[in-house]
Amino acid sequence: MEHAYPTVRLRPKAEARALRHGFPWVYSDELVTDRRTQALAPGALAVLEDAERRPLGLVTVNTGSRIIARMLDRDPAAQIGRDWFAARLARALALRDRLYPAPFYRLVHAESDGLPGVVIDRFGDVAVVQPNAAWAEAHLPDLVAALVAVTGVGTVVKNGSGRARGLEGLPEEMAVVHGSAPAGPVPVPMNGAVYMADVMGGQKTGLFYDQRPNHAFAAGLARGAAVLDVFSHVGGFGLAALAAGAASALAVDGSAAALELAQRGAAEMGVVGRFATRQGDAFEVLEALGAEGARFGLVVCDPPAFAPAKPALEAGLRAYERVARLAAPLVEPGGYLVLCSCSHAADLAAFRNACARGIGRGGRRGQILYTGFAGPDHPVLPQLAESGYLKVLAFRLDG
Repeated sequence: MEHAYPTVRLRPKAEARALRHGFPWVYSDELVTDRRTQALAPGALAVLEDAERRPLGLVTVNTGSRIIARMLDRDPAAQIGRDWFAARLARALALRDRLYPAPFYRLVHAESDGLPGVVIDRFGDVAVVQPNAAWAEAHLPDLVAALVAVTGVGTVVKNGSGRARGLEGLPEEMAVVHGSAPAGPVPVPMNGAVYMADVMGGQKTGLFYDQRPNHAFAAGLARGAAVLDVFSHVGGFGLAALAAGAASALAVDGSAAALELAQRGAAEMGVVGRFATRQGDAFEVLEALGAEGARFGLVVCDPPAFAPAKPALEAGLRAYERVARLAAPLVEPGGYLVLCSCSHAADLAAFRNACARGIGRGGRRGQILYTGFAGPDHPVLPQLAESGYLKVLAFRLDG
């Protein structure tokens, strides 16, 4: 079928085989960037050809980004409009409807769901869209219209913040693009707990759904225990532990606003008497708790990405080791330590080794009980390692 799109071409030594087998990105040094290609507007659509001029599919191009092209459709003549978005969204929704009884989940996980650079989290009648690539910004009206038609949500919030948008040359922006802004934080039921998601002003989309199965596993270790939840955000592990019968939970975070939302979640659950918060730098609080002689049956540390990209890998691994070193002495004999990493640059083996070194330097030894990853509403594209970023290790520590 004929198409009306411009063409862009791989350099002769670029690896077309990976693209044919499902890898979704073309890096800037792999594409011929002549004047015609340089003139394409960020987010423009083009047909990608290999060095022999054979079409590989329809891509979006941003010459200002290291990821210069992203594969949208294997059909070079695909029409990117409301119907195209609706088909992708319906496929994503069918998976989530099978996984979860209530509409609280990640609906679109970017490349893994066929929408490169697009994240959509759903909070009941509210959806939060992160258009983290230039093409998604350009096609946002069609995306939003399809989202409303497919899901029936009443409110769509555009969260245009974060590092990824900066890499695409996009400005920061928060806006309600359909319906009206929620009156306040949205209550989210998950693992028996209630979380308060600030979809207009919180981190990312307001809540981290990726940890759902790991919250559940850790909560199963928490019955009757005192729990320490470090880097807690809105109470992720701590509130799940209380729902499962923990004796108490102490949430530590640097954000007063996040801890206030955690308190509100505890109030919604009726567990305020067993829940406490401590605001401060996590490393300093861990050191202070150690000096105070505090001990817990379960300690969980879920820090931000210490190694968001390869240049930060060594420093990031040292930070993960330090977390483990400071946290391990706080665990009661025979208790449990759960350590998390959302750094895709640190693979599982490197993260596991850093944690083991830290536990040893903290004077403890342990066995790994569980290795966790993001929930199934965060599917992994096998060809794209970055889509499988989350790693969770649960240790039982010796006496």
